[in-house]
Amino acid sequence: MSETIYGPVTDWATDFDHGSPAYNNNIHQIWDDLKAADLVKEIAYDPTRFSSLTPVVQQLKPSEALLEDPDALGAPIGPVPPISSDPPFHADARRLLLPAFSPKVIDPLRKEVEEICNKLIDDMGDVDAIDAAVQYTQHIPVLVVAQMVGLPLSDADRFRGWVDMVLGGIGAERSEERLAQFMAMDEYLTKHIEEHIANPQDDLTSYLLDAEIFGEKLSPRHVFGTILLLIIAGIDTTWSGIGSSLWHLASNPVDRRRLVENPGKIPMAVEEFLRAYAPVTMARMVTDDMEFHGVQMKKEDRVLLPFPAANRDENQFANPAVVDIEREENRHAAFGLGIHRCIGSNLARLEMNVAIEVFLKRFPDFELDTTEQVTWSTGQVRGPRNLPFKIKARG
Repeated sequence: MSETIYGPVTDWATDFDHGSPAYNNNIHQIWDDLKAADLVKEIAYDPTRFSSLTPVVQQLKPSEALLEDPDALGAPIGPVPPISSDPPFHADARRLLLPAFSPKVIDPLRKEVEEICNKLIDDMGDVDAIDAAVQYTQHIPVLVVAQMVGLPLSDADRFRGWVDMVLGGIGAERSEERLAQFMAMDEYLTKHIEEHIANPQDDLTSYLLDAEIFGEKLSPRHVFGTILLLIIAGIDTTWSGIGSSLWHLASNPVDRRRLVENPGKIPMAVEEFLRAYAPVTMARMVTDDMEFHGVQMKKEDRVLLPFPAANRDENQFANPAVVDIEREENRHAAFGLGIHRCIGSNLARLEMNVAIEVFLKRFPDFELDTTEQVTWSTGQVRGPRNLPFKIKARG
């Protein structure tokens, strides 16, 4: 993706553009320079002054903004509940999802995820060079989430396209093609819900359609928003976490060998990868004019919360810039802070652990292909979009 409609950034402190390719390419240096970790926590725990109605900031000029969805749910529900919901509605919207993402439900998925990962590697064939992002990481959460909500696995490429459109295209010009893509996504998910209303299935979509909040069934639009959330937030975030972890291991042979020889250390390493390469930055909307730590804020201003920056707070972590895969004290903020802490953290951890474990077992020796360039996503979710690896040994 080229520079956004705003052009190149000249000073990140005063000319911030998280849609610029330079942002995610140089993100750790930018965060270290801005030093905003404490403010991230303060804002995350203050839903009264900072609403979650718009968790993604679309960087478009006002005259070019996409048409608002006339059917979208407003405050306090928001378009993609519960991540877009504010109190008091939020607590109930979140509570109804908790059983579906509890360890009791998620842990038994391990075998299924292992099968997915092994098949993806089998499909690569006997080659000595792969793109671990395109051929591996980007497929795992797509297939897992699609099965959970009852979507056809044959449409996986379409889901990946939606993720890129919503999260990766935040600095794009408005176009008829882009608007048509949003409409096609809306039509697809609406039809999916209508089919489940007519013929209930044993999946998360039917679970949501049967759920109640405040004594009433969820509206089809509420179900639509939650499914969209699971597809958009549950896919890119996880594949980015897996991809960043494999990028680290390809770049750090000592850590790779340590985990190959001691697979029992993978869960601890995953927590450090989550801390060091946390993929998600969320947004909040200012609810009223105010002054915040000397900064004048206007109602409906947007504020970005880079949770990964909080993970580099030297007051919380010893040597935060160092990736220590045996770090014992690691209360990171990769899954967010406050009432909106990621409800799918159990699933994300499972996918990351299994994906790394299987990859290391099948490819115990690999490295980056330095003749090709690793590219990173743009926007509020950071992860490698391609991972050129040389495979040096197979398990």
